[in-house]
Amino acid sequence: MKINWGTGIVIAFGLFMAFILSFVYKVQSNQKYDNELVTAEYYKKEATVQSDIEKKQNANALVNLVVIKEVEKGIQVAFPKDFDYTIISGKVSLYRPSSQKLDFEIPISLSSSYLLIPKSNLTGGLWDITVDWTYAGVDYINKETIYF
Repeated sequence: MKINWGTGIVIAFGLFMAFILSFVYKVQSNQKYDNELVTAEYYKKEATVQSDIEKKQNANALVNLVVIKEVEKGIQVAFPKDFDYTIISGKVSLYRPSSQKLDFEIPISLSSSYLLIPKSNLTGGLWDITVDWTYAGVDYINKETIYF
């Protein structure tokens, strides 16, 4: 049987499509290739964008800003010293872009003007840290990216 050019091209396209489809199936079905979303409740998070902008403006208007930095024992979140730390409330969210399984939140409960997130809770890599806090009825939000 003799194969002409047209038949060869059709066979080549068919083999190429079979290869691509098998690759897509492998990536979608294998747990090694994690296809997670950035956030699980994307649309609910989008509804809070305007309030986050207002919180950020409140945080930027402070004389003494919140400082998020890496220290020897972990990550330190230092609140303004002119605030009474006993009435600061809120949460610290740690988001790991490479793995949703490593994300966690810590409620703010202070015994001094700073919060320490211990090294033992963190794995090395890039962390997006969001401090969403309230003081005297005013909401604030601070965001920082740290490579730990």
